[in-house]
Amino acid sequence: MSNKKEPNVVALKKDNNYAWCACSESSNQPFCDGSHTKTDMQPIVFKAEDSKEAYLCGCKESKNAPYCDGSHLSI
Repeated sequence: MSNKKEPNVVALKKDNNYAWCACSESSNQPFCDGSHTKTDMQPIVFKAEDSKEAYLCGCKESKNAPYCDGSHLSI
């Protein structure tokens, strides 16, 4: 699976736990589907602090993962 060059816009719900795919193998991008077991990588698990629209990294280069930091602009 290839990385996206733009963020994934998702609706997060306050206090829900999410697992952001860090390996690019998930078919449920930007969320983990367990495909990382074929790699040395692990998902980033996080809890939404608020219910809101969020921009989750699609290029997998963000220094603020799982959130987009604009790194895709230099790819």
